[in-house]
Amino acid sequence: MRLGDLLQRAGLAIPAAADVAVTGFAIDHRKVAPGTVFGAFPGAKFNGEDFIPAAIEAGAVAVVARPQARVEGAVHIADVTARRAFARLAAAFFSPVPAVIVAVTGTNGKTSTVEMTRQIWRMGGERAASIGTLGVTTPDESVATGLTTPDIVTFLSNLAGLAREGVTHVAYEASSHGLDQYRNEGPTLAAGAFTNFSRDHLDYHGTMEAYFAAKMRLFAEVVAPGSPAIIHDAGDGSPWTARAIATARARGLDVRTVGEGGDFLRLVLRQAGQLGQLLHIEHEGETRKVNLPLIGAYQAANALVAAGLAMATGMGAGVVFDALSRLQPVRGRLERAAINAAGAPIYVDYAHTPDALAAALAALRPHVAEGGKLIVVFGAGGDRDAGKRPEMGAVAARAADLAIVTDDNPRSEDPVAIRAAIVAGGTGLREIGDRRAAIAAAIAEAGARDIVLIAGKGHEQGQIFGSGENMRVEAFDDVEVARECAGGRM
Repeated sequence: MRLGDLLQRAGLAIPAAADVAVTGFAIDHRKVAPGTVFGAFPGAKFNGEDFIPAAIEAGAVAVVARPQARVEGAVHIADVTARRAFARLAAAFFSPVPAVIVAVTGTNGKTSTVEMTRQIWRMGGERAASIGTLGVTTPDESVATGLTTPDIVTFLSNLAGLAREGVTHVAYEASSHGLDQYRNEGPTLAAGAFTNFSRDHLDYHGTMEAYFAAKMRLFAEVVAPGSPAIIHDAGDGSPWTARAIATARARGLDVRTVGEGGDFLRLVLRQAGQLGQLLHIEHEGETRKVNLPLIGAYQAANALVAAGLAMATGMGAGVVFDALSRLQPVRGRLERAAINAAGAPIYVDYAHTPDALAAALAALRPHVAEGGKLIVVFGAGGDRDAGKRPEMGAVAARAADLAIVTDDNPRSEDPVAIRAAIVAGGTGLREIGDRRAAIAAAIAEAGARDIVLIAGKGHEQGQIFGSGENMRVEAFDDVEVARECAGGRM
């Protein structure tokens, strides 16, 4: 494939000497081979421009970088927004891609929503996949773990690979980091979705406004005008929801809201059951009853967003509502891991923000028997937004009957200091640093009327200590540990 042709397809300026063959793309100079287009961008820790000479020596035929970058011996594709230019150029190279691609952004619920969307499509007869925190989940439901939003080369390569395998429908998580760093650019989206917005990732974005702006790039720049935008509206007057709707409308998107305040799919009534919940959903003037086999208000919200995406991409309402009643739990998202000897169920959830923790506890509270306790084990990650720690402590103290503060992924921080910051936010919090010991204590204390929630790590398979060259990851799976501590009873 010729560089000039790719530049033309991407809508980028064609510099002199662009008639060279391109064999691949890379943003890591160690992965450059002859014929590669190299992306060189300033980062938080390293400046990719420093590795331009090494990339050219390894065979890079072109370098996408800022105009001021020094490029000698290869075509310099200069752009003030080099990451975006590189993404668009790479998207022209990696083809074909699945015909129907949708993206989901928001603070919480992205993983569940893309996986539920995949399941609904599959039950409707489509060959579908999802990409996100759980990795790449293919039509045969095999999973390759990865980042929430992989680098742009990996992302586009995955899409092209899925298309070659016959996948026609893909739902992916559009994280704030991925949107801010143009890791989702290129492929045409059939629809975009917004779940909710609350505090997270301020260690990266700095302010809530910057964090929200990163999320809104999905509607403001990535989704094409006229395409559907599915937005969850809890009916609570959230200003963030109102702003998401306004952003989508300003772009000329086809806004369809779902939830208690929805106009496309309105949640009229939700009744909690022992193992699920009955939803009354109004759509086009007709109210339908759906037995959703998942617990929690936020799982109902995620399911409605997924249903909206499925309908927006051509699936009939009857097929979608039937599929909702057959959805399977998502790994580490209010996943029932075990039942202890006394008969108390133990759930594992990825909740690692104040709002997510509150939502998980609220989801389980209706299922606690009269006179029973809601017990939670949780912590907070190191080298991440420290301001949310006391807020999480306050949530646990308020919403749980017994809260045990433990270690999450301390990374380079002192775990004692992290726990102290959490404990400072609430009263009556118990502290057990060792995560296995904390889980064991909670399970041992739980009686037949109680429920245990282990929050923070969800699907993760390891616990991270240290950083950089001193980082070590110790095997740790909350689900497996819970089963061991409960005696393996399911």
